[in-house]
Amino acid sequence: MRPFRSKHAFPTLLLAAVLTPSLAAESPSTPDALDDPSAIRVLLTADVETTLSSQMGGTLGELRAALGQKVAKDALLAQFNCSEADARSKVAAAELTMARQNLEAKRNLRKLDAVGDLEVAMASTEVQKAEGARSLAQAQSGYCKVLAPFNGRVAKVHAKPYQTVSAGTPLFDLVSDGPLKVRLNVPSNLLQGLTTGKALQISIHETGKSYPAHISAVNSRVDAVAQTVELEARLDAEYPELIAGMSGTARFADDHE
Repeated sequence: MRPFRSKHAFPTLLLAAVLTPSLAAESPSTPDALDDPSAIRVLLTADVETTLSSQMGGTLGELRAALGQKVAKDALLAQFNCSEADARSKVAAAELTMARQNLEAKRNLRKLDAVGDLEVAMASTEVQKAEGARSLAQAQSGYCKVLAPFNGRVAKVHAKPYQTVSAGTPLFDLVSDGPLKVRLNVPSNLLQGLTTGKALQISIHETGKSYPAHISAVNSRVDAVAQTVELEARLDAEYPELIAGMSGTARFADDHE
């Protein structure tokens, strides 16, 4: 009697022989550092970054900055229609002039004993009040222009040209130029060996390269829940290919492979 043989046995063996080498090739013997759950994760951040918001309510004109644009300190990014604010500033200046003229007249009359000291003092107070009103009006007129507080790049544009916004509305996200900061959290049991100036290598996922850096700050408090301590590090040089938001892993100089 001939032994029973499934008609599917040979195709199954052939399929296993074909798939086995490819599966082995797709499963590396050593995991990539970026996929290692025990690796120290890092994030690149700008030295200074901020969101510029409207300091007044009004209608924007044409925006002078676009996404990714490099801007210099005090560069004009946007400007409001400030007809009303300028008019208030002119009124305040006129009221100050009138108050000063009144004070001068009161002083001259005091020399002639036509008015008393109280009236002179009250006129002087009116001048001070008018000076305060003019300073306030000038400050409000200054809100009409949105200026860059530092050299940097525009990371996000929240508003649109000719949009009417209220005070506090976000307009631009700005990140500074210069060397980037590296933020990382390390296990707290390594705290004894962590000092400012300690060298480390930063491997960035987006570029596939490593960069030298050094610790610039160690947090004075340990996260009691995660049992980690936050560090800041500085790259030893500027690298044009690196931008804020990139991530990777860190390895200290005395770590062993």
